[in-house]
Amino acid sequence: MTAQQRIVRVRRNYNQWVANQTLEDYALRFTAKSARKWSSFAVANTAIGAVSFLALEAIGGSITVNYGFINATSAILVVGALIFLTSVPIAYYAATYGVDIDLLTRGAGFGYIGSTITSLIYASFTFLFFAIEAAIMSLALEMCFGIPLFAGYVLSSLIVIPLVTHGITFISRLQLWTQPVWIVLHLIPFVSIAFADLNSFERWTGFSGIGGVDGRSFNLVLFGTAATVVFSLIAQIGEQVDFLRFLPPPGSRGRLSWWTAYLSAGPGWIVPGVLKMLAGSFLAFLAIEHLVPPQSAAEPTQMYLVGFGYVFSSPQLALAFTGAFVIISQIKINVTNAYAGSIAWSNFFSRLTHSHPGRVVWLVFNVTIALMLMELGIFKMLEHILGLYSIVAVAWVGALVADLAINKPLGLSPAGIEFKRAHLYDINPVGVGAMLAATVAGIVAFFGVLGTTLQSLSAFLALAVAFIMAPAIAYVTKSRFYIARAPRQNWSGHALIRCAICEHPFETEDMAHCPAYSGRSARCAARSKRAAAIAASRRRASRPRCSAWSIRSCPTGSRGRSIPTSADISACSSSSAV
Repeated sequence: MTAQQRIVRVRRNYNQWVANQTLEDYALRFTAKSARKWSSFAVANTAIGAVSFLALEAIGGSITVNYGFINATSAILVVGALIFLTSVPIAYYAATYGVDIDLLTRGAGFGYIGSTITSLIYASFTFLFFAIEAAIMSLALEMCFGIPLFAGYVLSSLIVIPLVTHGITFISRLQLWTQPVWIVLHLIPFVSIAFADLNSFERWTGFSGIGGVDGRSFNLVLFGTAATVVFSLIAQIGEQVDFLRFLPPPGSRGRLSWWTAYLSAGPGWIVPGVLKMLAGSFLAFLAIEHLVPPQSAAEPTQMYLVGFGYVFSSPQLALAFTGAFVIISQIKINVTNAYAGSIAWSNFFSRLTHSHPGRVVWLVFNVTIALMLMELGIFKMLEHILGLYSIVAVAWVGALVADLAINKPLGLSPAGIEFKRAHLYDINPVGVGAMLAATVAGIVAFFGVLGTTLQSLSAFLALAVAFIMAPAIAYVTKSRFYIARAPRQNWSGHALIRCAICEHPFETEDMAHCPAYSGRSARCAARSKRAAAIAASRRRASRPRCSAWSIRSCPTGSRGRSIPTSADISACSSSSAV
């Protein structure tokens, strides 16, 4: 007879910031219903504040200067429509289930370790655009105050950190306070231009770009090249979701206000986004008419300096209002970029290093990477960097949307979002396989291996491959890599369950059950989830009856290991790490 093994409940200490959800903002876990206390308007206003980013104007201006009005606007409108459609299911499931983009991805076809890869992709989006936005702000500081660019980069980065440490609590206030001022400053140049030179809008429609003849009519190659750059914005829905998860649970308050907030701040972000890219296209053309060199015409500082020149006869006033508008815009967006990046890096490194020093640490880390990119001159390589990044971003989002919009309705994917590690396979080939196939196809096309036409349409190819491969892999594998073991549904009617290790109460959606810690088993055996691990010798599958986001120690003979459940790290100071 085998002697019964005694399970010892081990507590370990963590950075005290992890226990403060005002600082953490549920960075590694399901957003508790009790934390979803803001009104639908407050959440939507916070999320939509991200649309202030002037990279939209820079992208619109850059592709117009290079490819002409017809190709640029066609790319903006077509890709904008695709971004809206792909954002609809992502925003809906995230807002309904209270999960960020990482937890949504892991439960929608990628698995626990599979979503680690996408966390890196998403984190890259946040620091790339943080660097671009801060570089734009630095140009404004140089133009208005004579601050050298290298010093402006540092100042533009550091000013964001204290604004983001307290998460959505402070960011929502900042967006609320600045939104009216930003809207007024944004509109008055266009109103003044319309009154002073209405014919400029007609001249804009005939702009052929610096490419000359090719830009005078629709050209598929130029359209595709421009569209590839615009596709880099497809990952912006991740930042919208980071705020939308705080929407009140559906049905808890007014349905109309919930749906309005979801549509406007979720997929609807691209509507003002498209308008801003078109505004950048127009202002870049207008800047060239005012003898701004084409290589500088796509810089938002130069665009709006020309625009405010129509508002004020005094060059000094035009410069002052341009500086104020750019600084406000860039602070509004970079608090979002920095916040989203801190969450993405928290998810990535908690699995890579099996530790979590707190979201604030990864906030500083994200800003530091962005600062390095600025010093290397990222703004000068805007199109090439965004074009290449868009392939990977489209492959990820395409695979995710295919699972939500195709696999779930067809019954190829389980209904709902199961995000707890205790119940997931490490790798789900549906999402991971589809993303890898789409990435390879897109990158091969991007570098010209498949010809000039497919090179320019590489992002469209990646999206198509992801949509085809996700349901195909789910069908071939019979969907067996979604759920490793069925989650417990009956918690005896309790809304809150006390964790067996940290002894803190958590909502049932955040809990996983383990017979070892509840006394029904002498050890944490691998039999209930043996196939789910990458290597059975590295993992034991049963999970403690504890918060689904905490890490618990479960000795299993000579191979005792810490047992995580959902996200990764407990905010309890007594928790232990994987």
